[in-house]
Amino acid sequence: MPEPFSEHLEAQASIILHPGSRYLRIGRPSDSVPHTILHAIARRRRSGISSYSDPFLVPHVKLDGDAVQELEECRLKVSHILQSSLMSDGSRRFATPPQQIAVYNKRIQPIPGDETETSPPWVFTDKDYIVGDEILSLHPSMEYNIHFPLMRGDFNLHCDVGGSISAVLADLETIWGHCISTVLNVPLKDLKFYRAVLIIPDIYNRDHIKKLTNLLLNGLGFGGCFVLQDHVAATFGAGLGYACVVDVGDQKTSVSCVEDAISHPATRLRLDYGGGDVTQVFYWLLKKSGFPHPVNLSRKLDAMLLNKLKHEFCHVNLNECGAQEKTFTVHSPGEVSSTYTIQMGDELIVAALSLFYPDLLKITGSKSTITQKPNPGDPDDPFDENYLRETSRRGGREAAEAMEVGGGEGGDAGEEDIVVDDQPLPPAQIVPSASSRNDTTAFTSYDKLLSLEQAILTSIERCQSDEMKRKMYSSILIVGGGAKFKNIGKWLQSRLALQIPVAYRPEQIEVITRAKDMDPCMTSWKGAALMTCLEGSGELWIQHSEWNKHGVKILREKCPFIW
Repeated sequence: MPEPFSEHLEAQASIILHPGSRYLRIGRPSDSVPHTILHAIARRRRSGISSYSDPFLVPHVKLDGDAVQELEECRLKVSHILQSSLMSDGSRRFATPPQQIAVYNKRIQPIPGDETETSPPWVFTDKDYIVGDEILSLHPSMEYNIHFPLMRGDFNLHCDVGGSISAVLADLETIWGHCISTVLNVPLKDLKFYRAVLIIPDIYNRDHIKKLTNLLLNGLGFGGCFVLQDHVAATFGAGLGYACVVDVGDQKTSVSCVEDAISHPATRLRLDYGGGDVTQVFYWLLKKSGFPHPVNLSRKLDAMLLNKLKHEFCHVNLNECGAQEKTFTVHSPGEVSSTYTIQMGDELIVAALSLFYPDLLKITGSKSTITQKPNPGDPDDPFDENYLRETSRRGGREAAEAMEVGGGEGGDAGEEDIVVDDQPLPPAQIVPSASSRNDTTAFTSYDKLLSLEQAILTSIERCQSDEMKRKMYSSILIVGGGAKFKNIGKWLQSRLALQIPVAYRPEQIEVITRAKDMDPCMTSWKGAALMTCLEGSGELWIQHSEWNKHGVKILREKCPFIW
């Protein structure tokens, strides 16, 4: 058994948690890859409690006639752009109309698999809760409420059952504790001998981070922890000193410019769309092509099937054109599998390109772009940056008055009281919307919907110097699981090359989609694992006793980012 927590604990006594809206990635720094677990919990419904289930796929919205027309016009626009493009051999692409593909697909009948090879059976249980992938096999007759504690990169707060902040924290504690004890085989009573690394979004709610830190140290009982922004961790995982990091998750896309392990606050953007929204666009296109398998989006297995088909089939390879045959197998618990062979055309490319033509993403509702406000102040932290800023101003005034009284000689009277705020947060140059889904003290939201390349251009434009802008345009890092489409990096590179201002155009625009040939879902987790092994990382750890003594003050002082 290792000694109680100290700065000299080996990396093996650390646990890294990277929670997302869809999956939790968890493991030790010595692991080659993290364990990936569905970040959800099913709680047995008590008597008198109403039924509730978070969707497994970002829900689409009911569109009126005008909205459907706009969606169709955007689809045709992308289709025409693809038809006017050239393949690598210089020949012009051609496309098979969706109507023609639909005629073929509607005649397709599934081919049953071997009767001896059935999927695992449905799960019937009376457990108080179920965590992770086992939820997918939970029989529909079982009375459980299903909760995803995170949504769109933030706490999943709502007015229904399990939507309070205390319920979300209880779900997180149960999910993380269950994974630590069952997946990592670490007894929860021994966590005082371990330390935790929590990877948080680059745009964060300070109050939520305080609560998560308390959850790790006092709820789960870790001996120490530190929090790390995902974009900074991604640059470490990719081995880059600087980059414009683009993280496309399941339900949100975030962009910021990172240099020397600092994510510059003015450059941070978060967009309310991700891979789950692309899946809904993909499904809309499949229906136009006569998709033969009946799909019910309220069924969790159908939602997971669509997500799987998107990852397997969607791409941005312009050399593929016309109708392509694709085969997939449908598995249902306790039933014989069914295999379909269907035709798909440019729908596979159009779905992937919805990240660049976000009008298609309106199928899942209105979207907003979010930036982080400067720290509004915290009653638990009286000496925060607002105090320092006011002290600096007051000290400056007192020094000026002393110089006037002393006939221009300031002496030493006022200098000791001057505290310089050398890292003020730059103001967000945006127009806020009237309504914001997030805590108004933490975020600023505006309604303009940005495409992927527009978000990158906007983020880099907010860099402080021309030299930094050129550096960021030369190194763009794509991470996360929402944009794992073949050749999407080349498409992004060509789009940026047309729009980068001449003054900031680098010699080469490098778009990195698989840093070190690594799954982009793992890049941030791997970077956090590397950081725990650095010689200077001991200064980042917040010990259990420090937290209980100093609270948010120690978090502000030890966070490796501007709090």
